[in-house]
Amino acid sequence: MEQELFQVMKPGVQTTFQDLGRKGYQQFGVPVSGAMDKFALQVANILLGNSRTSPCLEITLIGPNLVAKSSMTIVITGANLNPTCNGEPIDMWKTVRIEKGDELAFGKHESGVRAYLAVAGGFEAPKYFGSSSVDGNSGFGKPLEKGDTIKGYPITVASGISLASSLIPSYEKKITVSLVEGPHTDYFAKKDRETFFAVPYKVGSNSNRMGYRLEGETIKPEKVEVWSDGIPFGGIQITSGGEPIILMADRQTTGGYPRIGTVFSTDLPRVAQLIPGGEICFRPSSIEEAEEKVRKEEQFLHRLEQFRQHIERRK
Repeated sequence: MEQELFQVMKPGVQTTFQDLGRKGYQQFGVPVSGAMDKFALQVANILLGNSRTSPCLEITLIGPNLVAKSSMTIVITGANLNPTCNGEPIDMWKTVRIEKGDELAFGKHESGVRAYLAVAGGFEAPKYFGSSSVDGNSGFGKPLEKGDTIKGYPITVASGISLASSLIPSYEKKITVSLVEGPHTDYFAKKDRETFFAVPYKVGSNSNRMGYRLEGETIKPEKVEVWSDGIPFGGIQITSGGEPIILMADRQTTGGYPRIGTVFSTDLPRVAQLIPGGEICFRPSSIEEAEEKVRKEEQFLHRLEQFRQHIERRK
């Protein structure tokens, strides 16, 4: 049964509903959107027994203040924004029971950029093309505002179910990620390709859910005009001025700048959690290695689902 879950006292900088994105519509010009850190979102849902595709609240840097309108079980994953309940710290990556009237808040940023709040039973969030992911640029929903009421379908699940500390991702300020080169490798001189893989870049302050603008050595393509084609999450475009841009969740559907490569999907959560000013280095790798990492991540998430289901059967 649908119930009121939270009253929004303060909305935070950018707090939006996100799931795994609206798939199958990019060919029609509809952006995919979805969670920037899909791993953290899926783990949050799995720990609560939700479907992996259930929407969560994606909370960016400065979190909201929410007053519980019902009793429920929650999980917070992703960036450590020092969440509290009635002023007391809440464990992250762990199911926590909160009661009607409790105040959920977020404090000082400690690591990462985006946290994910999930509720057992799931949120009620409007769908656009089959997804609840908010994309204000496309007119699909809006961030939380003061006074909003958040609804959902709370169910009773066990508290204290957590991810082992050794498995919790660490969000560093300097990272190295793998990418598959292409499709426009030949548009760049050999020395520029070598430079791209040899020097660190910084995440610009004007980076957002559409793209991360990188500051550092320019690598101007020898040819700029390319046929417009579909843009993948993690594709790295190089502008005519030689500036790399990592295309993120709210990226445009097609683009005409040359792409020097695409970041492994399994490395994108670390990119999404890299703070402005953070450093990123790239290393070239193979499609085969990318596929192997995807298989291992999927196996991990599947085993976590099975473990969660085993706990539920023992109740």
